[in-house]
Amino acid sequence: MAQQEQDLASVAAAREILKESLDKSWDLDFAIRETGSRLDQSEQRLASLRSAIGNVASKCALYDVRGHVDRALGPAAAVLRIFDVVHELETSLISADPSSDLRSYLINVQRMEEAVKLLRDSCKLVTLWLEDAVQFLQDKGIEGDLYFLKFKKSLMILQQLQEVEENFGLNGGLLMDAFKQLENEFRRLVTDNSFPPPRPDELEVSPIPPPLSFPDSDIEKMQTIMERLTASNRLDRCLSIYIEVRTSIVTTALQALDLSYLELSLSEFDSVQNLEGCIDQWVKHLQFAVKYLFEMEYRLCHEVFQKAGSDVCMECFAKIVLRSGFQNFIKFANSITRSKKEAIKLLKLLDIFAALDELRLNFNRLFSGKSCFDIQTQTRDLIKGVVDGACELFWELSIQVESQRSYNPPSDGSVPRLVRFVIDYCNILVEDEYKSILLEVLEIHCSWNNLEFEQGLLSGQVQRILEALELNLQTWAKAFEDTNLSHFFRMNNYWYFCKNVEGTKLGDLMGHDWLRAYEDDMEYYAATYVSESWGKLPALISEEDLVLFPGGRAINHNLVQKRIEEFCNAFEDMYKQQSYWVLSDRGLRLRTCQLIMQSVFPSYKSYIQKYMPLIEYEEDTSKYVKYTPAILENMINSLFQSKVGKYGSTKCTHLATKIKNAVTTHLPSTPAAA
Repeated sequence: MAQQEQDLASVAAAREILKESLDKSWDLDFAIRETGSRLDQSEQRLASLRSAIGNVASKCALYDVRGHVDRALGPAAAVLRIFDVVHELETSLISADPSSDLRSYLINVQRMEEAVKLLRDSCKLVTLWLEDAVQFLQDKGIEGDLYFLKFKKSLMILQQLQEVEENFGLNGGLLMDAFKQLENEFRRLVTDNSFPPPRPDELEVSPIPPPLSFPDSDIEKMQTIMERLTASNRLDRCLSIYIEVRTSIVTTALQALDLSYLELSLSEFDSVQNLEGCIDQWVKHLQFAVKYLFEMEYRLCHEVFQKAGSDVCMECFAKIVLRSGFQNFIKFANSITRSKKEAIKLLKLLDIFAALDELRLNFNRLFSGKSCFDIQTQTRDLIKGVVDGACELFWELSIQVESQRSYNPPSDGSVPRLVRFVIDYCNILVEDEYKSILLEVLEIHCSWNNLEFEQGLLSGQVQRILEALELNLQTWAKAFEDTNLSHFFRMNNYWYFCKNVEGTKLGDLMGHDWLRAYEDDMEYYAATYVSESWGKLPALISEEDLVLFPGGRAINHNLVQKRIEEFCNAFEDMYKQQSYWVLSDRGLRLRTCQLIMQSVFPSYKSYIQKYMPLIEYEEDTSKYVKYTPAILENMINSLFQSKVGKYGSTKCTHLATKIKNAVTTHLPSTPAAA
């Protein structure tokens, strides 16, 4: 029983404990539920706090970008103001014309350039600050914020504005159009003041060049335009325009001279002689081009571009000269130096050298500096070719004369054209006009080759040439089978020597003794020729044995007739033999005919007058008296006439006529008798 009571008591105690635990569990459950409700409320409040804290953080970040915005505000405002100025200037430039008011137009262009530059710089500055702000916001992770979007939009607008500003200087841009307007005005000023220059024949009438064709006021305008364009790195456009216009003027002036001969090639002519007139024209035209045309362009370039510097002036001038065809002058002269060797070429080379030497100071002044390097080089090469070619020809002249020795002399005993050529040629070489030029050329050539130059070089070579010619004459004289023709040939040529050397520079150079020796030789061979040919005729009509009885008057008619007949036959044979012989010099011909007359005519006339009356009444004397004294006189005086057109005058004043009458000018191939 007691045990049961103890068990019940234990169950009751356990029941109480369980009830107490259940109550505590209900209390704990309620407390937990209350705590969950409070946690939900706290979570809601934390979300709001998180949002509030986020807004505060965002505002704090935007507060940090305030410095970037402040720095961009000033340049941004400047951009707006400058853009307004650019718009105003744009309107004024579009409606303006530089030709009517160049000064105002240039001022507006300068203002536009400065405004555009300032706009560009301001846009760049604002863009930099905005780019920094955008980058800052991106770094902060605030890319979706309204402020960020506004920053991006502002940056895009500025970048577009900067691109518009850059287009001002591109094709189709306002500044480019303004620059083109200035370039057009520059072209107009150059063109309106570029007049065709006078021709060479006009300058011969009035040799003083006219003043510069550019008025000072227009030069000042051109320089002002260049200053503006130079500031924009467009000076090259002014140079191109000026070179184009002025080259056209110079080219037109040269084309008016008919310079087609400058285009001839070596294959188009056989001899320098064929180009003699062209070379003379070359000298005249080159002097006109350098002394007037290029001189004028040189002065104008320096007047117009003096503020740009001497290098710019010379570059502009050099291009005008080269583009106008100056190199054609050099090319033509070089063709002459490369042509085949012939005697007249020496004289033409000396003409070319003289022309270049006369223009030497002009060349040195006009074509100085690196811009004219090509012209300097080509000119130096030409001078070297001229000097070397002239000296080579000069030293070979005596050799070329010797090379003619193998040819036969003229069959008519006339003066060989080689003799005519050499005498005339040497006369020309030692005349003042060519002597000084040739000496200068020889001196230059010696200095180039480190040789000693002596004043006697010219005279020594001329003497060698004449000595070679004398040996030719001696050789040719011995070639005649007819001794009388040999004497006649010597007389003829020695007379030519004396007649064409005496009183000349060549005669002074060779000396009195040299000339006297030829005069003596001429007299000797003249006397020998007459005495050994015509001088033998009077012996045929001697009076020996004509009288039949000493002291009587009766004569041997048959002997008289025989001697007259023999004389007439001998005279006829002599006349026929010498009728084709030629003395082209009128003075020598008259003199020789007079010597023959003195040798033949008196004896014949006396013989006829003395004996013919004695036999005329007995028989017809016309059978054996073929020639009356009058007829004989006329026949003698008709001897040695030059054939029509065979030779021209021996005293030609024009060089071309002299040479053409004397020789075909290709000395090595000139036959002595031709």
